[in-house]
Amino acid sequence: MHKLLELQSALLKEIDKYEKIVTERDEPIDWERVHISSCAKLGYLMAEKRGVDPILAASACAIHDYGRIITGKQENHAEAGYVPVQEFLKKTELFTEEEIKILSIAVKNHSNKSEVGNPIEEIVKDADVLDFHQYGYKMNRAEQQARLDKLLKKP
Repeated sequence: MHKLLELQSALLKEIDKYEKIVTERDEPIDWERVHISSCAKLGYLMAEKRGVDPILAASACAIHDYGRIITGKQENHAEAGYVPVQEFLKKTELFTEEEIKILSIAVKNHSNKSEVGNPIEEIVKDADVLDFHQYGYKMNRAEQQARLDKLLKKP
């Protein structure tokens, strides 16, 4: 479990750094702090249930919005985070090259809620919409709402 705690600690330091650099944001910086933690928790639990590595899944959930953290912008944040998150993960020295590839692809693809990806990507997408839902955020896109409805078993 220490790997996940170390990752979240490093990510919180990144958020602190970018809070000073990027002052205009689409979401409050405190939302980013809450969202990384709660998504990681949701992802860990889903991974256990689905037979997926829970540390890798929770890590992917924690970093999935890295693009928004460093740019402050919601639009195209998944793609914007793809290369920078690889650099961040390498600096942490917590993951292998293969794990970094899996994690960065999950970051890149997490906004495509209607497309089916690998099990880690699917957990990130599910944790993302569940976390938005539990904090009362509205789903802005039909594909987000459809994913949430499926998770909550709504017709």
